Amino acid sequence: MTEIIRYDASMAAQWDEFSRASRNATFLHQRGYMDYHSDRFEDCSLVALRDGKPCAQLPANVVDGTLWSHRGLTYGGWIVPLKHYDATVMLEVMDAACQWMKANGIERLVYKPVPHIYHRYPCEEDLYTLFRHGATLIESNISTTIDLNCPLPFDRGNKSGANAARKAGITVGPSEDWQGYWQLLDTLLNSRYDTRPVHSLDEIRLLQGRFPHNIALYTATLEGQLLAGVVMYLSQPVAHCQYIAASPLGKESKALTLLFDYLIKEYMRLGYRYFDFGISNEDHGRYLNEGLVRQKSRLGGRGIVYNTFEINL
Repeated sequence: MTEIIRYDASMAAQWDEFSRASRNATFLHQRGYMDYHSDRFEDCSLVALRDGKPCAQLPANVVDGTLWSHRGLTYGGWIVPLKHYDATVMLEVMDAACQWMKANGIERLVYKPVPHIYHRYPCEEDLYTLFRHGATLIESNISTTIDLNCPLPFDRGNKSGANAARKAGITVGPSEDWQGYWQLLDTLLNSRYDTRPVHSLDEIRLLQGRFPHNIALYTATLEGQLLAGVVMYLSQPVAHCQYIAASPLGKESKALTLLFDYLIKEYMRLGYRYFDFGISNEDHGRYLNEGLVRQKSRLGGRGIVYNTFEINL
């Protein structure tokens, strides 16, 4: 028998230990990351027990009768262990979870599985279980990813752009100038998209302090002037670009191209499997920024999807 219980704060250490040992969790599923915005989301994470021991965890929050696999995270379906967990167990867990949700007044589940590139070992039992429960695909976003085991080269224009930036004396590498970069990022997003970074400067500093090995800033500068930057979210086997920005001069001088050339080679050297540029969509996947996705593909990336499913209970 599988039992479902609701997570509470007293279980934080156990939750984190389970996530670290799983085959598909990233640092986003640690409570130190999930709970930084607990004031915005009513946590309703679930823990599945077999013989009284955790066998799966679902990062989630609840809003008006809908259980979301967590709206504060990019992805986060059932987190499962490497051993003693196959499709038969996943079916039992989802069946029990649906019964628990119905008994607790939840009428709908919105589910965001962890994309396969983040799996440390194959882990798509939940996708089969979604099919068995009649789930509907309600959102699909396309990301652009490089397989670092066999990377495609930059196209001719980006190769020459990186070389020109290098010859111009642009310097790339790790940085601690979070304030300067956040000002650049905020200005860019506000002027171009009338939006702001998902994380405030204080929030990203807080998270980077909690996860210093998982969140890093890299910048491109010329004679001390900040031209471009990328915030990297690092979860083996994926090096993921969370925020990308360049000033007008940075764009003109191809500073970002040189920075990507450096980052791709650096994370290849460090043994990462994938370099993920992030999604190129708006409006829940309905709009594709064609220029952006072309730019990323010319750097050697190809498409993988971040999907969202719905089950009406």
